[in-house]
This record gives sequence, structure tokens and C-alpha cells, in this order.
Amino acid sequence: MGLLINISYFLAAALFILGLKRMSSPVTARGGIVWAGAGMVVATLVTFMTPGLHNFGWMILALAIGGGLAWYTGKKVAMTDMPQMIAIYNGMGGGAAAAIAAVELMGGEFYSRTFQVLAVIGAMIGSIAFSGSMIAFAKLQGLMKRSLVFNGQQLFNLLVFAGLLIFGFLIMGAEHPSSFSILVFFGLALLFGVMMTLPIGGADMPVVISLYNALTGLAVAFEGFVLGNAAMIIAGTVVGSAGTLLTQLMAKAMNRPISNVLFSGFGSGGGAGAEQQDAGGVMKEIDATDAAVMMAYADKVIIVPGYGMAVAQAQHKVWEFAQLLESRGVTVKFAIHPVAGRMPGHMNVLLAEAGVPYDKIYDLEEINNEFPQADVALVIGANDVVNPVARTNPDSPIYGMPILDVDKAQNVIVVKRGKGKGFSGVENALFFLDNTRMLYGDGQDVAGKLIAEAKQL
Repeated sequence: MGLLINISYFLAAALFILGLKRMSSPVTARGGIVWAGAGMVVATLVTFMTPGLHNFGWMILALAIGGGLAWYTGKKVAMTDMPQMIAIYNGMGGGAAAAIAAVELMGGEFYSRTFQVLAVIGAMIGSIAFSGSMIAFAKLQGLMKRSLVFNGQQLFNLLVFAGLLIFGFLIMGAEHPSSFSILVFFGLALLFGVMMTLPIGGADMPVVISLYNALTGLAVAFEGFVLGNAAMIIAGTVVGSAGTLLTQLMAKAMNRPISNVLFSGFGSGGGAGAEQQDAGGVMKEIDATDAAVMMAYADKVIIVPGYGMAVAQAQHKVWEFAQLLESRGVTVKFAIHPVAGRMPGHMNVLLAEAGVPYDKIYDLEEINNEFPQADVALVIGANDVVNPVARTNPDSPIYGMPILDVDKAQNVIVVKRGKGKGFSGVENALFFLDNTRMLYGDGQDVAGKLIAEAKQL
């Protein structure tokens, strides 16, 4: 029986890894999710064959409730709400790992001191990932409108973390740790996750979610060692390593170290230097008729979608307008920033959902050198990722962040609901350039007007 379980876990691990590999391309991503899901089914079912296992009724009930809720929310959630769904699901994974550790610590029976140490580390990481992910969810969902920043915050967080380590060491060294020590330990871990996430603004939530995803994976792997469960060890290690790599790539895409993301308060609406950014000049407005004419008679149009397009669910109409332009002989391409849509790949999924061919979607590195040859760059709901001060103003909080070189196009049309700033709180100098025109309105409504005007030409 043990051999069969180990072989099944190996098969599940192979499916996890192959599924993750297939997720690296939009063409095979859907299949990759199915493969990874099949691996999880195999790992879950074979776990029931573990010798000495009991409480089958409770486990089946928990699987039914959890699986049912996941199926329902997965079906109902809007694509624009996917980042916060990822946050809350990731938090549940960290919470589950912490709960396993709590049961093991309260039992106080370990094969060795090493296992006890791993249980404590897993409990700490899982608890931080859980509470931090819940705050990230609340911010992305709009339940928390402001970030909490106060004098001495970093010192307070340091004291909380120091207390967490002290109680962690006490539990590690105790033969039978007291319930009081365990409760204080978990309380401090949960508090630290909350306090670490509260000052971080919306602009950095994607990086934070990815970081907590990595922490959840590590927590699961540690608890897998404690339980002697190979599937947990492998799955946790894969998630931890993938999450770590994604976090590094996202921070690199914004040209900012992880420490700056966690401790600067950037994107909170009060980040350092945000209030100093005053682009000056006047925004020049354009109507849908003139915008449609300008693009209909262009040779090349580059469309830059952003989170505003996602919120408006305008991707289908944007693609319909792009097809109208192509029918008139206009070359149309889509330019995607690495962190567009709050999560990497989010915008690609939205465009694929609308039917945009993969060969028309270009990443920043592939498309930036084409903007000077574009007659029109159409920006729909993007803000910070097209702000030229990232190249020109060393005092700006987004200075050095790789951006799409939209300002280098012959003409720029920006579709925007209002005159507000982006997540970073920085005024966008692009909006005030001589070659930029503002087309105000909801993304879907504006796209509909562009379609109607183009059809009349």
C-alpha cells in the first residue's frame, strides 16, 4: 500500500510540474490548469488510503463544502475580480497550513526536534500569509479604501516580529509547549501579517499577493515534512519556488526591490514624492468622431489596454473596433505591460477571452521600438505604466519603472473615465503632451461610440 501511495504522489507531482509548464503559454494554459487539477485529484484521493487514517466523514464533508464553494465562486467571479480571488484562495492555503501546525503543536508529539522546528516555521509563515492575504483581498475588493500609515510603524512591526520569534523559540525548545505560548505565537503571527500589509497600496498588491503565494507554498512544504506527506512537500515546494520567481519578475518589471514594495508605502496614495508630481499644462479633449477618423485613416494603430478596460469589460468592443480598423487596411497591434491589469497575464486572458489572436498581442520588450512608427496609440484605462516621468524624473516614485513608450507615437488618444491619478498617486505627464488627446468616458461606452463612428466612414 505504501508503494502505491508513493507512486501516486509521484504521478501527482509530475502532473503539477507539467501543468505549471503548460501555463507558461496562453495557447496551452487551459490544458495546464486541467493537468494540475488532475494531479490534485490524484493526491487527494490517494491520501484516503493512508494507513491509520480516520474521521473520513469529516474529511468528505470538508471537501464537499470547500469544493462546492470553490466551484461556485470560480464560476461567478468576474475576470476583473480575479486578483482578489487569488488573494483569498492563497490566504486559505496559508491558513490551512497554519491550522495543521496548530494541531501538531497542541498535540506535542513529534518524531524529532527537527520536526518540531519545521512545524513552528510552517505555522509562522502560514499565519502571516493568511492574515496578509486577507488584507490584500480587502484592499483589492474595495473594502479598505485607505492604507494605514503611522509614525513608528516599522518599529512597531519590528517589535511584533521580535515577540513572534521569541515565542517561536520557546515553543521549539519546549517538550510540551503551553497552550498560552502557542496562542500568543499565532496571535503575533496573524498580527504581523496584517501590519505588514496595511501600509502597502493598491499599486503593489500584485507583488504582495505573489509573495504571500510563495510563503503559502513554503508553509505547506514545511508541514508536509512534519506529516511525512510527499504530495504536500512537492506541491508546496513547486508553489513556493514559482511564487518566489514570479515575485522577483514582477518587482523587476517595476524596477523596484522587494524591500521597497514592502516598506515604502508606494501606491498608498501618500507615497513619498507622490504629492510633488505636477505635470502642468492642459489636457486637450477629443470626441469619438474625430478619434475614429484619426484611427480609420492611419497606417498603424497600437492599442494599450489597462485595468480601466478590464473594469469596464470593454475587451469585446475594443476587439470589434480593431477588426473594423483592420478591414480598412490599418495594422493593429496590442501592447501589454508586464503588470497590466493588476496581475501578470490578466490582460492577456481578457483579450484572449474577446478573441484577440495571440500573434497580435505583444509584450513591452517586443513592442516599444514600434511606437515611433505608430500613427496612433490608443490607451484604454492604463495609467502609471504609460507615464513618461518614469524615464525623465528621478524624483518620481515610479522613476526607473519600465513603461510602454506610448508618448513616442505620432498621436496618442487616452480613454479615461476622469482626471484622477493612477494607483501610485502620481500625475501622468502623458496626458498633457502636445500629441495627446483625452477621450473621456467609460471604456465600453467609448468603444461602442468608436465602432459606430467607424462604420459610418
